[in-house]
Amino acid sequence: MSFDIAVMQAFNGISLFTILLLMSLGLAIVFGLMGVINMAHGELMALGAYATYVTAKVCEVLLPSWWLAAYLFIAIPVAFAVTFAAGYAIERGLIRHLYNRPLDTLLATWGLSLILQQAYRSIFGAQEVSVPLPGWLAGAWEPTAELQFPLNRLFIVALTAVVAAVVYWLLYRTRWGLEVRSVMQNRPMASAVGINTARVDALTFALGAGLAGIAGSVFTMVGSTNPGTGQLYIVDAFIVVVFGGVQSLLGTALSGFTIAESQTVLEALMSGSMARVSILALVIVVLYFRPQGLFARRTRS
Repeated sequence: MSFDIAVMQAFNGISLFTILLLMSLGLAIVFGLMGVINMAHGELMALGAYATYVTAKVCEVLLPSWWLAAYLFIAIPVAFAVTFAAGYAIERGLIRHLYNRPLDTLLATWGLSLILQQAYRSIFGAQEVSVPLPGWLAGAWEPTAELQFPLNRLFIVALTAVVAAVVYWLLYRTRWGLEVRSVMQNRPMASAVGINTARVDALTFALGAGLAGIAGSVFTMVGSTNPGTGQLYIVDAFIVVVFGGVQSLLGTALSGFTIAESQTVLEALMSGSMARVSILALVIVVLYFRPQGLFARRTRS
């Protein structure tokens, strides 16, 4: 294998990793840290994609043509804000009644996902919608004649790095993050020292939903959106979170990187479908011997 081909395969793995990380980061917070099985996570991603689509249409009407190239910098915060608000409402109206009842949260959020799919179908139609790709994201960066790095993928890599850094800062470098980790580790003790656990729960779930919205906004750069788009990604997101180890955001990142690079290598040796089947089989084998996940956090117990 030549050096250029190896570099392109590594980049394809990193590109897939960033997409998997964006998909699973919000789910890791909601499922891993809060213990809520959110089957509507994919629909929240689709909501972010539709928010990006609506923002693009509004910008086409209101913004001058020379400003349209920057609409993504408006659409991504809008997608986050819309899904953050939706997540806050879902937690206050539904999830807060179901804590410590994982099967009930699974059924409730599954029903919510069906409702949201039908709502998208009624509002936007069953057909796929897409957003225009800004000119500065079209094409590829070609450092050599053999190396071609798509600009939209490079943008996704950079955006994922920024999002991951902000999430790390929020959870591990702020007072609110300390409260989140306190509530998730020992809720009665956190409440006893004066932490408003209900507020922490709502904002944490809303943050996970907002991250799903950013993922949905990013996916508009690589594909179109339809009411069932979320179902295409929810399985991959759960695999990444469970394989990495529940309650471990670092495990989620390492899991996503491992799966992405392994799948990229296998796709070079066999068909894409067989590569996915092989990855799924590998995950099943690993979870059989390590049910807590490959990169689970160690505890005294």
